[in-house]
Amino acid sequence: MTEKSPGARLKALIHAPEILILHAVYDGFTVRLIEKYGYQAGFLSGAALSESMLGKPDVGLMGMEENLTACRRLAAACNLTLLADGDTGYGNAVNVYHMIQKFEQAGVGGIMIEDQSWPKRCGHMQGKSVVSAEEMVEKVRAAVAARKDQDFVIKARTDAFGTHGLDEAIRRLNLYAEAGADLLLADALATEEDIKTVVANVSKPLCVNMGFAIRKRSTTALISAKRLQDLGVSVVMFGRMLSASALQGLKNSLEALAAQRDSDEVVERPDLLVSFEELNDLMGLKAINQLEKQFATAK
Repeated sequence: MTEKSPGARLKALIHAPEILILHAVYDGFTVRLIEKYGYQAGFLSGAALSESMLGKPDVGLMGMEENLTACRRLAAACNLTLLADGDTGYGNAVNVYHMIQKFEQAGVGGIMIEDQSWPKRCGHMQGKSVVSAEEMVEKVRAAVAARKDQDFVIKARTDAFGTHGLDEAIRRLNLYAEAGADLLLADALATEEDIKTVVANVSKPLCVNMGFAIRKRSTTALISAKRLQDLGVSVVMFGRMLSASALQGLKNSLEALAAQRDSDEVVERPDLLVSFEELNDLMGLKAINQLEKQFATAK
């Protein structure tokens, strides 16, 4: 039996009856954790990669090769099917064509491209601008033509809601769908009514970005995955939950250590850190040990 390609697996999850939850992953810890918790797919967030690797915000400072290298490594580190973040495609439609082939070769199941002007920025930041719909249509057409696997998912995102309003966002999404996009995203939709309107007026599956998942942000409403499924949404991205919670955990541990820095005694805080054993288990040390027993030469 032929194994399904990453794209075919991702496409099947998008079209499944249950809404697909995509956590934004960015390192070995996050891909291992969401796999452990039963998720089958993840989103390789450009924002999280830029912040964690470069210590820089999501304002177009990370280049394609840095993004591609991270995607290749993380796709090889887990059994998840991953959706990459291609920003604006790093140039024109010809650049997009070559980018698609590189990311497909990296082992991901699909990629998102957006219609922002370069340098882009996080969709929930001020100061966004978008290229013409016609320019983005050509990028989507190039992406569709470039893929070797016809199941490799092309996700088209518009940021026109924040710059031109809801009607223009819907118009653009339908143009991108006609150009061959498999999955659509209008980023930073403000209300449940906005989401309901988009679902009712686009021709392809819709993804919604719910950011922090369990914490509201000023730009969008906080809506559960179950409610989004009831509204007809096919995919929900939690683009900031893992990175924000990891940052909070790091802060908590550093503050706990600082509070006892001048004490002669150490106060254990197992509530703040996983154990050495749990860390090794998550990283697959048991499997490595078994391989050593099977193949390592006795000394």
